[in-house]
Amino acid sequence: MASAEAPVLDCGGRSLVLDRPRVMGVVNITPDSFSDGGRYLTPEDALTQARRLVAEGADIIDIGGESTRPGSEGVSLEEELHRVLPVLQVLGEELDVPVSVDTSKPEVMAAAAEAGAGMINDVFGLRGEGALEAAAATGLPVCIMHMQGEPRTMQQNPVYDNVVEEVYRFLDQRLTACAAAGIPGERLVVDPGFGFGKTLAQNYRLLGELARFRDLGAPVLVGMSRKSMLGKLLDRPVNQRLHAGTAAATLAAWHGAALIRVHDVAATVDAMAVVAAARNPDALLS
Repeated sequence: MASAEAPVLDCGGRSLVLDRPRVMGVVNITPDSFSDGGRYLTPEDALTQARRLVAEGADIIDIGGESTRPGSEGVSLEEELHRVLPVLQVLGEELDVPVSVDTSKPEVMAAAAEAGAGMINDVFGLRGEGALEAAAATGLPVCIMHMQGEPRTMQQNPVYDNVVEEVYRFLDQRLTACAAAGIPGERLVVDPGFGFGKTLAQNYRLLGELARFRDLGAPVLVGMSRKSMLGKLLDRPVNQRLHAGTAAATLAAWHGAALIRVHDVAATVDAMAVVAAARNPDALLS
């Protein structure tokens, strides 16, 4: 049973109760994403994958029509809309869970909201021209993420004096900007941006000190699934990072992450059940 104090995200009429770590399943509708690029380009393929992730226990699905992997190039507004909207319309009709749209373009935010999206996930933290106003107008929850630089160049030479405090200050400033734009606090989620302009050591410092970001007062979302911070540590290719990704997700949830964005849903759902049981063992007696 949900705690009375648990935050609730109103995702376009579908409630996402953050009484325990919730799992966000990833469906990339791009030809060039680092893990599953090109596999779910048609609405039919995307729906099949989303159904599978929901069956495995995903609480929310995240779709995106523009890759943000290191070194990626942007796509036009027309192309992103062409990729996202048909898939979103099908998923919105077929799924019982909310669908988040990973985009930084205000036009895509507006169109996605009209098409039934339940959340906006912006890796640029609503810094693009018109993004704050567009996100506010949707009435949807918004995840604001930290990124140093841009996807094309972000991993070339990321430098910080104190990565945890600098990311914290950035997110705090963005929360203030969101409030000024009329986005209420109960609609905001923060993401420290693992792999987005961070070295290997900086990523793991963020993970080890993730509890710091709970002080921002917004639910924390993390995305480490299959990323190079796992591959470089273990010298493993993308398709051999499941165990490390599950460990990272477990650590993040233990440190207070409310949303875990992953490709491998089933293993993460099991891990989150263990975290929830350890946090509230008395619930197992009922």
